[in-house]
Amino acid sequence: MQPPLARRDGASPADPYAWLRHPSPEVTAYLAAERAYYDDRTAALAPLAQVILAELRDRTPDTERSVSVDHGPYAYYTVTLPGRELPELRRRMRSGEDRAEETLLDLGSLDSPYAATGVVEPSPDDSLLAYSVDLTGSEVYALRFRDIASGRDIATGQDIASGRDVATGELIEVESTYYTGAWSADGRWFFYTVPDHLNRPHEVWRIDVRTGERLLVLTEPDQRFELTVERSRSGAWIVITSTSRTTTEAWALPADEPDATPTSLRGRVDGVAYAAEHDAAGNRWLFVTNESDEEFALVGDDGLRIANAGERLHDVLAFGPAGDSGCLVTVQRVDGECRIRVLEDGPSGWRTRLELGPDEPGGSIRLGRNEDADAPFVTVVTESFTTPPTWWDVDLRTGERTLRHRREVPHHDASAYASEVVYAVAEDGWRIPIVVTRRTDTPVDGTAPCLLYGYGSYESVDDPWFDPTLLPLLDRGVVFAKAHIRGGGEISRRQWIDGHLLAKRNTFTDFIAAADHLADGIVDGRRIVGRGGSAGGLLQGAVYFMAPQRWAGVMAHVPFVDVVNSMLDTEIPLTITEWEEWGNPGIPEQRASMESYAPYLNLPDPQDRPPLLVTGAVHDPRVLVHEPAKWVAALRYSDPELGHRTSTSDRGSVVFRVELGEGSHGGQVARYAALAEEAEILAWALEVLR
Repeated sequence: MQPPLARRDGASPADPYAWLRHPSPEVTAYLAAERAYYDDRTAALAPLAQVILAELRDRTPDTERSVSVDHGPYAYYTVTLPGRELPELRRRMRSGEDRAEETLLDLGSLDSPYAATGVVEPSPDDSLLAYSVDLTGSEVYALRFRDIASGRDIATGQDIASGRDVATGELIEVESTYYTGAWSADGRWFFYTVPDHLNRPHEVWRIDVRTGERLLVLTEPDQRFELTVERSRSGAWIVITSTSRTTTEAWALPADEPDATPTSLRGRVDGVAYAAEHDAAGNRWLFVTNESDEEFALVGDDGLRIANAGERLHDVLAFGPAGDSGCLVTVQRVDGECRIRVLEDGPSGWRTRLELGPDEPGGSIRLGRNEDADAPFVTVVTESFTTPPTWWDVDLRTGERTLRHRREVPHHDASAYASEVVYAVAEDGWRIPIVVTRRTDTPVDGTAPCLLYGYGSYESVDDPWFDPTLLPLLDRGVVFAKAHIRGGGEISRRQWIDGHLLAKRNTFTDFIAAADHLADGIVDGRRIVGRGGSAGGLLQGAVYFMAPQRWAGVMAHVPFVDVVNSMLDTEIPLTITEWEEWGNPGIPEQRASMESYAPYLNLPDPQDRPPLLVTGAVHDPRVLVHEPAKWVAALRYSDPELGHRTSTSDRGSVVFRVELGEGSHGGQVARYAALAEEAEILAWALEVLR
């Protein structure tokens, strides 16, 4: 099959594929042609993909259970049954004789191959369930309320206690909502966020779950900001937070006064970010903020201030009932790793009672869900790229660990693998941590192939996470490496500051420096494949043209590659909210910076191009499908050897795996469909790495 060639619009010479931005039958036909070409060109890889899929399914238990979350007397969790793609939400009593499971919601019964939940919130008395579901991948969620006793969704006029329906009653449903939500203390009102036409959550509403009455609570008119709403861990407050990339404002209203006017906690100051935590034991608000410290400090409205030089503070949790002495749990970054500390207030001030770090080299630790502020323990999660996640309840006084949950991975021996951290050095002296993972019998003497992953945007902290889809690569002698490049947040806020806006090129040169360091005696420099998605897809597009000879192949998933045009288009999602990350093309200096690295505007010489795999999805609301489509179209048009590639591993080959049906920015959510999708991609990577 010959590769498809998209029509070029001669009326728009600077952007000849702009027509792909607007859905039409012609766009649909072009995307379908690209998918058909991908299916045809990768057909030879199908046997290998099937072998990999069998290995992945072999490491997937027939029945999968999630970690439980405590709420009142119940433990809530999900169960995916044998042969099923989508999970069920269940609960059981945490103690007592009757601990039978109740099924609250079966996503497999929604008659869709794709079903992702947004809000899943039991009411304060555990009699109702607020839940929202997206059935396409568009990240727009329909919100409903279920009477747990009857197992039916609530309709107007329904007697919730008895489950009786009134013949004229209509289902209480909000068709378009976003991720977050919170119950009032009496369980009558539910607060939720509503997106605008650009998918920006810009309003908070509350709905009476008995009558369906809806009232607007707060609106955010500034298009740089997005709203979230949640109940404080103390249970006393409803907290609404408006966040841009650099600035925060939070409001609170008493959970037992749902009709109260929200009160701003610290106002809004441009460039000042903060997160709020209510401390019932100390009867105060706590804030993690950069108001006076670039790497953030913990401050309280009673004058408390805690900061440690050289450490990036990320989070604080307050534990202890009102009137108790309580303690604080903080999360910070130290030398590129997470540290979780339990602090107690003593005669000479706050001191560290316990400190927790990763369990192994190249591993990670993070907070689990800790919704009960009165709990005597904090839940943490430890894992690595090859050690399955384990949830521990850590006693706040003694540090004793109690196993809460461990992800089951059949036929997996974590001791057969090893990770370590090595450091590359950028041209300006910045040290770049790289987590290197391999089978213990794979040499690191410059002979093994390597898959190098990177993201490097939004101050995202991408610590090592267990991913069973890595195992087929590792078992075939591939080294997996993850570079903590600038633009991310694994080290510090300075890491992000030096990797966004006019400093964005540092993200790309750091990734190239990481590859060069690995190629200097650790892995085979001729066999390195780069991989990243979304902003990490932009990273891959940038290094694809900046250092094409470095890569044996490049995988750019849902890549943000049309940076300038997208940041000019205020009628697509995430444009104005992204200006503080990427820049505003209306400012000449910022536009020039973006033009210097935008992959759509910077195509490598055809003879230098490594094989390229691109993915996209028609329902993706974050990186609209026209971005990868335009990039692929431009690459095809500029290739004089188009149609003469004999293999997807040939230099210059480009294949575009576009998801034409249900599917999200992150791919499939159904478990076996997700494994099949990844098996295809791994087969391509192994073919490129030979």
